[in-house]
Amino acid sequence: MSNLVNPQRRRLLGSTSALAALGVLNLGLGGTARAQGAQQGSSAQGSSRAAGTASFGTIRQINAGTLNIGYAEVGPANGPVAILLHGWPYDIHSFVDVAPMLAAAGYRVIVPYLRGYGSTRFLSADTPRNGQQAVVAVDIIALMDALKIEKAVIAGFDWGARTADILAALWPQRFQGLVSVSGYLIGSQQANAKPLPPAAELQWWYQFYFATERGAQGYAANVHAFNKLIWQQASPKWQFDDATYERSARSFDNPDHVAVVIHNYRWRLGLAQGESQYDDYERRLAAAPKIVIPAITMEGDANGAAHPAPAAYAKQFTNKYQHRDLTGGIGHNLPQEAPKAFADAVLQVVKL
Repeated sequence: MSNLVNPQRRRLLGSTSALAALGVLNLGLGGTARAQGAQQGSSAQGSSRAAGTASFGTIRQINAGTLNIGYAEVGPANGPVAILLHGWPYDIHSFVDVAPMLAAAGYRVIVPYLRGYGSTRFLSADTPRNGQQAVVAVDIIALMDALKIEKAVIAGFDWGARTADILAALWPQRFQGLVSVSGYLIGSQQANAKPLPPAAELQWWYQFYFATERGAQGYAANVHAFNKLIWQQASPKWQFDDATYERSARSFDNPDHVAVVIHNYRWRLGLAQGESQYDDYERRLAAAPKIVIPAITMEGDANGAAHPAPAAYAKQFTNKYQHRDLTGGIGHNLPQEAPKAFADAVLQVVKL
């Protein structure tokens, strides 16, 4: 256990980090990943069909910052870049139908596994399994630097939308446009300390569950069933099949998944510390910085997850801006439920 949870990580995660890690070990998900070389995999390739379900081809690996990041790459190597970011509890397959559409339009599409998902691994066992909002954005900047990507369109949903918003706010010179499902999601521990109306608090039930020792152990013991329930609640009209869910659920077998998820939600409530090197970023984010690059925000009409009303965040976007509401029972996983609408937004945001 000492190899998984050192004193620094205990301070970061709180007293349940050891229990969360123990739960992972009990599931057979433990072990330290070996850092791989700078890049692996063959030339970029599009998604392919297997067993009736689309999948990405070769997953590449690259050392970037504190991580060895796994990512799919689709489209011409010399095309303009689009980076697509997934959320919790999802993975890169939320974009498996979006990516070929962007590639067909000439884009080089990069779809990374966030920390704690898929083949992304921490390079050191001593690195805190931190899930605070700023660090996920820092991961993407490190990925861009490692891939020598100077500029990109950034797009995402859930954790990915929050990360995309942060990237656009803190590093606007690196991005040509932003597509964000559910709009402006940058938060702060101070803002999150304010209680919400009861109905809104109810939507965050899992956050309060994760704040407890019981919740950390329960998530570790039931990751796949737990996350399938979230899919069903967040997209109540999306009739996904078992194969579709299991394709993404494999990414939750990452040995750091539980620790990162638990820390993310505890950090939001001020129940876990972040890392001091990100304090300046968090101070800037707590001030709700404006988004100064072209942006499109989107919302589905059947989003069962907590999300703000578009009118509440429209003024945060000060450049060319559009909001798009989608009908037809579109839920929280908008890129996977409405891939053409999402791809169109990515293609069009630079032309607003």
